[in-house]
Amino acid sequence: MSTEIPTKKVRVKALIASLIGSSIEYYDYLLYGTVAALVFNKLFFPNFDPTVGLLIALASFGIPYFFRPLGGIIFSHIGDRLGRKKSLVLTLAIMGISTALIGFLPVYESIGAWAPILLVTLRLIQGIAVGGEWGGAVLLAVEYSEKKSRGFAGSIPMMGAAVGMILATATMSLMSLLPDDQFLSWGWRVPFVGSLILVFLGLWIRNGLEETPEFQKAKDEGAVSKLPIVDTFKYHWKEVILTTGAKAIETAPFYIFATFGISYATNNLNMPQGPVLNAITIGTLISLVMIPLMGHLSDRVGRKKVFIAGTLGVIVFSIPYFFLLSKRSILLLTIAVMIGYALWSVITAVLGTMFSEMFRPEVRYTGISVGYQLGAAIFGGTAPLIATSLVATFKGSYLPAAIYLMLLGVISLICVNLMKTISEEEKAKINQIKPKLLQSTIHK
Repeated sequence: MSTEIPTKKVRVKALIASLIGSSIEYYDYLLYGTVAALVFNKLFFPNFDPTVGLLIALASFGIPYFFRPLGGIIFSHIGDRLGRKKSLVLTLAIMGISTALIGFLPVYESIGAWAPILLVTLRLIQGIAVGGEWGGAVLLAVEYSEKKSRGFAGSIPMMGAAVGMILATATMSLMSLLPDDQFLSWGWRVPFVGSLILVFLGLWIRNGLEETPEFQKAKDEGAVSKLPIVDTFKYHWKEVILTTGAKAIETAPFYIFATFGISYATNNLNMPQGPVLNAITIGTLISLVMIPLMGHLSDRVGRKKVFIAGTLGVIVFSIPYFFLLSKRSILLLTIAVMIGYALWSVITAVLGTMFSEMFRPEVRYTGISVGYQLGAAIFGGTAPLIATSLVATFKGSYLPAAIYLMLLGVISLICVNLMKTISEEEKAKINQIKPKLLQSTIHK
C-alpha cells in the first residue's frame, strides 16, 4: 500500500467503516445491558429474591468489563503488529457470533445452572471482542484523517455507542409491544439473532479498506514493535493511568443514564417499560447530533477544553437527573435523559482523539485500548451495579448514586488536567531513547 495522503473518498469510506463497525459492536454489547434489566433476571436467575436477581443480572452485565482490557491487549497486539484492519475484522466476527448464540440459549427452566453459566461465558467473549474494537475503530478514523480535522474524525466512531444504544433500545421497544408471555418466550431473542445481518454488512465494508497510512508508514520504516504492551507500559505508563481515570466520567454516566436508568425507573419507580425505553432512544438521538458537533468544536478550541466543559456539566447535573426521575413522569424522565446524554456527548466526542494524540503510532492501538478498557472495566461495567446497590442500601434514596457519579467526575478532571504536562514530558523522553528502542524492541 502507498503511504500517500488518502483521497477524500477514501477518508469518507474509512469514517463510514469505523462508524458502522463500532455501531454494530455496541449494538450487540449494549443489547445485553438492556435485556439484563428486563429479562435475564427472570429467565436466567429466577431462584433469587427479585432485587438479588436483578443485582446478579446486572453483575453479569458488568463482570465482562474486566475482560475488556484483556481483549484490548490481545487485539491491540494484532493491530500494532499486523495491522488495524486484521484486528477489526476479527473483533466484529467474534462479537457477532457470540451475540447470536445468546439468542439461542435455553433458559434456567430447561437446563438449570448451565443457562446462566453459558450466558455469562458468551458475555465474557463479548467483552474480549469489544475490548479490541474501540481502539481500532478510532485509529481507522483518526489515522486516515487530515490533522486539521482529527477531532471531527475521531468523534465519528464515538457515535457508535449512541447508534448501538438506539438500535438496541429501539428493537427492544418494538419487541416489548408483544404480550408479556411471548416477549419472555421468544421476543427478546429476535434482536440477538438478527444482529448477524448487521455483522455481515460491517465485515463487507471493513474488508474493502487497506491499512491506515500511519501504520503502513511505521511498517515500511521497520518501526513495528515486537511487544507493544511492553513498550507501552515502559514508556507510556503515566498516559495509561491518566486515560484510565479520564475514562471514568465518560463511561459511568452512559450506563447510569441508560442501563441503571431503565432498571431504576421500571423496578424502583414502577414506570412502564415501553415509554422508558423510548426516552432512552430519544436521549441517544440527541447524542448523534451533539457528538460530531463537539468533535468539530474541539478542532477549533482544543480537546481538553471541550472535555472539561462536559465533565463539569455532568457533575452539576447528577443530582437534578435523579430528582427528575423521582417524579415518575415520562416527560420529566425524557428531559432528564436528553440533558444527560447531551452532556455525555460533549465528553465522548473528544475522548478517542485526545487519547490517540498521547501515543506514538507504533504503540497507539495498545496505549489507547489498555487505558480506555481499564477505565471501562473499573468505572463503566460496575456503574449500574454500584448505583443499584447504593439505592438498595440507602432505602431507595438516589442521593448516594448521584454523589458517586460526581466523585467520578472529580477524578476525571484531575486526570485530564495532568495529561498535557505529562504527555509532553514523556514525548521528550521517548525522543531521547528512540534510537535505543529501535535497536532493542522494534521488529525490522
